[in-house]
Amino acid sequence: MSKPTITKLFVGSLIAIFGGIVLAAIAGIAAVASGAFVWSGSEIVGFTPTTLSWSMIAIAAVGGLVIVAGAIVQFVAWIGAVLNTARLEDKTWFLVLLILGLLSFGFVAMIVYLIVGPDGTRPAIASPAYRPVASPPVASPPVAQA
Repeated sequence: MSKPTITKLFVGSLIAIFGGIVLAAIAGIAAVASGAFVWSGSEIVGFTPTTLSWSMIAIAAVGGLVIVAGAIVQFVAWIGAVLNTARLEDKTWFLVLLILGLLSFGFVAMIVYLIVGPDGTRPAIASPAYRPVASPPVASPPVAQA
């Protein structure tokens, strides 16, 4: 998986997670504002089953599913980044992404990788100073004909 694909997955999943949170929050606020819940002090003790309240619960559930889908895509992007960096000759990025991901700091590692990390699918470009110089062709001696 190329780094541009990983970037698109990661950013798209962040947008999905944010959208799911906003959707669930708006549905929850609308449900509370419409009187869907019966309160006793600061506790919810009942539910008023109306069309609006069930609709808001359904919309909040869709928001929750979008959040879960975004989290799964985040995981796929992390796996793609780990596999991408495993192709590199220098294993530093691979180890950083793998270890930080396993220690639950994968989000920070992914942000840094997307900003400055290498792409393991692109061939390494040799520096002009390290290119081998072709030796001039050696002239062969003339062949005598008999």
